[in-house]
Amino acid sequence: MNTNSNSYTIIYASVMVIIVAFILAFTSYSLKPIQTKNVELDKMKQILSSLNVDLKNQDAEELYNTYIKKDVILNSNGDIVAETGGFYNTQDADKLSLYVAEVNGSTKYIIPLNGSGLWGPIWGYVALNEDKNSVYGTYFSHAGETPGLGAEITTEGFQAPFVGKHIMKNNDLVSIAVVKPGQKDSDRDYVDGISGGTITSKAVENMLKDNLQQYVQFLTKVEEEN
Repeated sequence: MNTNSNSYTIIYASVMVIIVAFILAFTSYSLKPIQTKNVELDKMKQILSSLNVDLKNQDAEELYNTYIKKDVILNSNGDIVAETGGFYNTQDADKLSLYVAEVNGSTKYIIPLNGSGLWGPIWGYVALNEDKNSVYGTYFSHAGETPGLGAEITTEGFQAPFVGKHIMKNNDLVSIAVVKPGQKDSDRDYVDGISGGTITSKAVENMLKDNLQQYVQFLTKVEEEN
């Protein structure tokens, strides 16, 4: 075959493209289980963080299995319709994820959160005490908020003040306000927002209320279940 001909060049290039494509596809397929596991481990760490669990030098999966007693799916009426028996996370209209933990003999309920920040998605988890009203812990993260400003939602300084705050008032969901430092909210519990990060701070407030709103039927069933 004439290696200087156009046909040889085309055939050679085509064969190389096919070989490279096959290698990439095979590599992607081979790594998919590892990638999936890493995503699950990251979510486990986020959930544990909302429970104020110290993850330093700890096995996240082992800790998760120690603290999380079950993860269930609720419908919009607040009824448990399935126990997944595995790691699951959804907030479809009629399929709400809920994680049930036990910390020092006390039940905690962890609700996943998703919202929109200034520059992209924000997300997290809020852990409620057994009363389904007071906050035990939170975890917030983001995809692209401004470093030193909105990105501060990931810090303990922003998250810790949520602990002990109440999301219900007279059995109605009011959630928690995020206000400018120095301001107050007389109608509900509040925490200080981030100086210079007002939009992201309000995004967290909106995310918290919007997501908790979907769980109202479950949150108001305390008397019935006990």
